[in-house]
Amino acid sequence: MKPAGAFLLLCAALLLISGGDCKICSSVKHDVTLFIKGTPDEYVQQVAQYRNETIILENARSLKECVDAKFTEDDQTNAINNKIYSSSLC
Repeated sequence: MKPAGAFLLLCAALLLISGGDCKICSSVKHDVTLFIKGTPDEYVQQVAQYRNETIILENARSLKECVDAKFTEDDQTNAINNKIYSSSLC
């Protein structure tokens, strides 16, 4: 799961270094929303746009399935509303 985790960290780093520029915010919001609320297939398709390698896609699916198994509907909503859409960086 290291490549998928690295991908998520890269997305978070891009959000932080944007300094409120907001040019990447809509893309990051879309990626994170798919990761938290989308289906595994939707998320894997999104990851494939960046890296279409079998091991990356398998890890992305595994990570997404883990999140789906651990997060309740309330957890998902709170993560999206309180952490992503309320960010002062965007």
